[in-house]
Amino acid sequence: MLATIDSAALQGIAAEPVQVEVNAGESGDPRLVVVGLPDAAVKESDDRVHSALSNSGFAMPRTRTTINLAPADIRKEGPLYDLPIALGVLIATEQLKPGRNIDDYIIAGELGLSGITRPIKGALAMARLAKRQGKVGLLLPPRSAGEAALVEGIAVHCVESLDQAHRFLSGEINLPPTSPDPAFLHKSDGSTGDFSEIKGQHALRRAVEVAVAGNHNLLMIGPPGAGKSMLAKRIPTVMPSPLKEEYLEILGIHSAAGRTINGDCPWGMRPFRSPHHTISDVGLLGGGTIPGPGEISLAHHGVLFLDELPEFKRSALEVLRQPLEDGEVTISRSAGKVTLPCAFMLVAAMNPCPCGYLGDTKHECRCTPTQIQRYRARISGPLLDRIDIHIDAPALSIGDLRAEKLGESSAVMRERITRARALQHARFARSNVTSNARMTHAQIRKHCPMDSTLGDLLQQAMEQLSLSARAYDRILKVARTIADLAESDGIAAPHLLEAIQYRSLDRKVFY
Repeated sequence: MLATIDSAALQGIAAEPVQVEVNAGESGDPRLVVVGLPDAAVKESDDRVHSALSNSGFAMPRTRTTINLAPADIRKEGPLYDLPIALGVLIATEQLKPGRNIDDYIIAGELGLSGITRPIKGALAMARLAKRQGKVGLLLPPRSAGEAALVEGIAVHCVESLDQAHRFLSGEINLPPTSPDPAFLHKSDGSTGDFSEIKGQHALRRAVEVAVAGNHNLLMIGPPGAGKSMLAKRIPTVMPSPLKEEYLEILGIHSAAGRTINGDCPWGMRPFRSPHHTISDVGLLGGGTIPGPGEISLAHHGVLFLDELPEFKRSALEVLRQPLEDGEVTISRSAGKVTLPCAFMLVAAMNPCPCGYLGDTKHECRCTPTQIQRYRARISGPLLDRIDIHIDAPALSIGDLRAEKLGESSAVMRERITRARALQHARFARSNVTSNARMTHAQIRKHCPMDSTLGDLLQQAMEQLSLSARAYDRILKVARTIADLAESDGIAAPHLLEAIQYRSLDRKVFY
C-alpha cells in the first residue's frame, strides 16, 4: 500500500515542501530503504523508526518498504523526517486508518527510540510554509511547536510521541492548538549592562547614539583599556525593540541554525554577535555542504561586533563588503544556492597600532612607521568606505575613572533613538528602507537637500580628506540621522560638520 505525508526541507532559512512517500508490500528483505538524496542523519532514520515503532506497540513491515523523499533533487538533512516516515509506515501497513485528512498537515519531528518526539530546526519556517500552502496545521514536537505557533493563522499541534500522533490522526483524541512559548514573547532580562556605567568618553557615546539611531556602521580606534569593548556590548541596551516582523525574521534565522533548540537566541531582543578573530570565511559569511546562516545572518536586524578588527583574516573581512552594501548574501554550493538576509549594524574596534599606544600621552609607542602602516593596511579602503562613522576612543584619565557621577542611562538614550527611528519609519513608509543607513541614491537626493553653502562645505571636506564618492553619500546619511536626533526637518551646518568629522580617520589620515 502507498502512503503520502507532507513534510518540509530547509533551504537556507526557508522551508520547501517535501512529500514522504511510503510504499510497503514489496518483495525482498524486510527492511526500510530511504531514497531521495538523504544525508547520513536521514539514512539512520531506519533504525530510529524501527525502535520507535516497536516500543510504541506497533509492528514493523515484514516486507521491503521503500521511502521516497520527493522532490529527489533537493538534498534532505537532519532527523526531522522520523515522525512522517513512521506515520507513513503505519498508514501503508494499515495500522493507522486516518480519521482526519492527513493532506491538511505538515508533519516533522525527530523520534527517540522509545517513540517520544524531539525538537527540530526550522519550525518557524515550516509554519510559514504551511500558511503559504493553505494547510490547516502542523504536527510538531513540543519545543518546536511553541516556536512555530508565533506564526498567526495556522494551527500548530504539539505531539509528544508517535503514539499520540497516531491517536490524533486516527481521530481518537483532539489536540488543541499550541500557544506561543512565553520565552519567545518576553524580552530577556539578561542585561549586558547600562551606558550609565561608562565613565567619560562623551564623544564616543555620542557617536554610538548617532550610529544606532540611523543603523550606521561604526569603527572605534583607541588604545587598550579605553572601553571600546565595554561600550560595544552595551549597544543592544539602547536599540529599539524589534518590530514583530523583524523579530520573526531574527527568530527564523536562529531556528534554521538550530539555536532555538538550545535556547541560544535573543528572546525579544535584537541579536548581538561577537565572533572571535580566528573565525573562518564560511563561519562569518555562512555556507557548508548545505548552505546555512553564518554570523552575519545571525546578526540580522542587530549588531555584529568585530573586536580587534585587523586581527581578522583579510579574506574574512573582504567577504563583508557585498553584504554590508546589499543587506543580503548569496551562497552557492554544490547542494544548491541560497540567499540569506544580513541587514546588520557593523561595530568594529581596533588599536591605532600593533602595540596599541600610538598617540597615548602616558605610554610610549614602540612601533615603527612601517609596522603601523602594515597593521592598518589589513583593513582595505573599500571596506573602510563602507563604515559610516570612524571615531577616536582616547584613553581614560584617572579623574574620569574616579568620578562617582553616573553617565546618562541607556533608557534615556534609547528614548531619543526611538524618536529618531520613528521619523525614519514615517519617512520611508512606502519603501523597503527602514533606516537612514539604507537610503538609496534617489532617496539621498530627496531627503538630504543642501543649499550652496552646505554644498561648498562638503566639497571642501571631500577634497582635503581625499574621500571617495561612497564616503560622500555616507556623510549625507549620517548628517540626516544627526538632524533626526535634533528633530530638525532639514540638514543644517552643525549636522553636516559633525558628520564630516566622523570620516576624519579615512583615506590619507588613516593610512
